[in-house]
Amino acid sequence: MNGAKKSFRIGDLVLGGMDLLVIAGPCVIESEEHALRMAEHLARIVGRLGLPYIFKASYDKANRSSIHSFRGPGLEAGLKILARIKREVGVPILTDVHESAHVGPVSEVVDVLQIPAFLSRQTDLIVAAARSGRAINIKKGQFLAPWDMKYVIEKATTVGCERILVTERGTTFGYNNLVVDMRSLPILRTFGYPVILDVTHSVQLPGGAGGRSSGQSEFIEPLARAGVACGVDGVFMEVHDQPERALSDGPNSLPLERVASLLAVLKAIHQLVRSIEALPGDETTVAA
Repeated sequence: MNGAKKSFRIGDLVLGGMDLLVIAGPCVIESEEHALRMAEHLARIVGRLGLPYIFKASYDKANRSSIHSFRGPGLEAGLKILARIKREVGVPILTDVHESAHVGPVSEVVDVLQIPAFLSRQTDLIVAAARSGRAINIKKGQFLAPWDMKYVIEKATTVGCERILVTERGTTFGYNNLVVDMRSLPILRTFGYPVILDVTHSVQLPGGAGGRSSGQSEFIEPLARAGVACGVDGVFMEVHDQPERALSDGPNSLPLERVASLLAVLKAIHQLVRSIEALPGDETTVAA
């Protein structure tokens, strides 16, 4: 099956092209110093591999399991931190938007607006983000079949947005568990937009630790390898230098020290897959 039909640019980066896109950073902005340090570390690691990189972190995690969970610094303070990272580290920025009212101020700072999986059916939010002029990343809801994402994408394209990423992040599989159906990845690619695999949220155990989520980070590497072998255009990873002390999603975060070795393997797999896809022959058609 050929790669994504619609690649696009964010500054000097090509998304959906021949190189594997890396979207990585801590789940939430814990402090200005920590977010900046993580961005610097990750930019160096990904830069050495010659891969396109987008820093991600949330200014507000509005969908935490418990009302007592840490949510982040909030809109105003969070955007100031993200603007500093963009300016000083020189990388594009991705962050979540949970409310249509946030789209305006967020789009003045970041390069990619992300629609959280739980909100992938929220028409007004998707349309507002699509009209912002920024690229958007729509995460597939844990409750959606992959072929149903064509209707979600249509909400964005109807108002003229074509710079779209579509992210798989696992499907609810019983209580407190997620599973990635690898068939989902080629199905999502038939819609013609770059497909991303969120390898860290996919190993999350939602609500699996009482009032907070748990996770199985030991499965990040095999899941990432499998997803890239299926032909995704990029990987999304929550990364933390001390996952055991992370204020959000620590159990399913990838420790910083494991990033370089994993990305080196993923780059090699991705190059092999792209070379195979470029061979002449019959195309694989996936029914959606």
